[in-house]
Amino acid sequence: MSIALLTYSTKPRGSVVHTLALAEALAEAGQRVTVWTLGRGGDSRFFRPADPRVELRIAPFPDIPGEEFGPRILRSIQVLRDAFDPTGCDVVHTQDCISANAVDRCIRTVHHIDHFNTPELAACHERAIVNPYAHVCVSAAVAGELLDGWRIAATVIPNGVDAQRFSDAAGPSGAAARAAWRSRLGRYVLTVGGIEPRKGSLELLEAYALLRARMPDVQLVIAGGETLFDYQDYRARWEKRAADLGVEPVVLGPVDHDALPPLVAAAGVFAFPSTREGFGLAAMEALGAGIPLVVSNLPVFREIFTGVARFAADPAELAVQLAAELDGDAVTPDAREAGRSLAARYTWSAAAQRHLELYRCLG
Repeated sequence: MSIALLTYSTKPRGSVVHTLALAEALAEAGQRVTVWTLGRGGDSRFFRPADPRVELRIAPFPDIPGEEFGPRILRSIQVLRDAFDPTGCDVVHTQDCISANAVDRCIRTVHHIDHFNTPELAACHERAIVNPYAHVCVSAAVAGELLDGWRIAATVIPNGVDAQRFSDAAGPSGAAARAAWRSRLGRYVLTVGGIEPRKGSLELLEAYALLRARMPDVQLVIAGGETLFDYQDYRARWEKRAADLGVEPVVLGPVDHDALPPLVAAAGVFAFPSTREGFGLAAMEALGAGIPLVVSNLPVFREIFTGVARFAADPAELAVQLAAELDGDAVTPDAREAGRSLAARYTWSAAAQRHLELYRCLG
């Protein structure tokens, strides 16, 4: 079977990580797989090397100084449309709003549902949901949103997770790398995903200020943040609020692929207070490293993480739950093993097989 997977970037955002890992698992299963994407800002390769059995097609997408968000999205769609060649493809499977608008007939994975205020972008989002002939969601919660909002029934295929990479980082072979992060950062709460509304960055900031009053030695460390969207106003609000609260989180920005697992494995606790999410891949990776997890009280997190995480409905509760994990009273070997076991169950091989079943069923 010849399969084209399309995504919007080469950066390590959740849907891009998903696309590349799924492509490799499908290739491992004997399929011919090509990944199509945009090379933003001169990028000519993905955030990590890919299995050579996967063909990569990266369309150049140069920056235009001063370009506004809306026109940039529309240009992204057009550049990917112009580059993509569906000749010989048995399956065309898009992973986001941009790629779903860039092709004529496709399957679409809806990782989470966005909300845009600009009519132009809202129309793009709507087309990316209603035009595909079949839909996949990575959780039942998102599938429920799709059914409630659009009367579209999606097939639920959860993410895979490279749990072993994070488990290894927490073991003897990762000791030196963990020690290097701890030497640099001290004791820390980690979150991955950057500073943006969907990640609950302001809520986490408020919680951190409360936590610091009790545990002044604890740092808040924020990794990641490569995004297509323009969150400058939100980032300015976040920085002003941090100054008002008198706290200075450590903002690392994007972290190298190989440096991320020991960063996660060296954390005291992983915080993931998202306001919207499709699965929680970064949180599942933290469980793979045996790190305690505190998440927001979203239906999708109740679906995925019940029994292995603490839940928080607001910043005050988030601070309490983070402190409880940092105190270590509840972090037993059994609790860590439960998280590792859950992460290990979500394999990319299983996800690829589920996708192949769907592709064959759709004919």
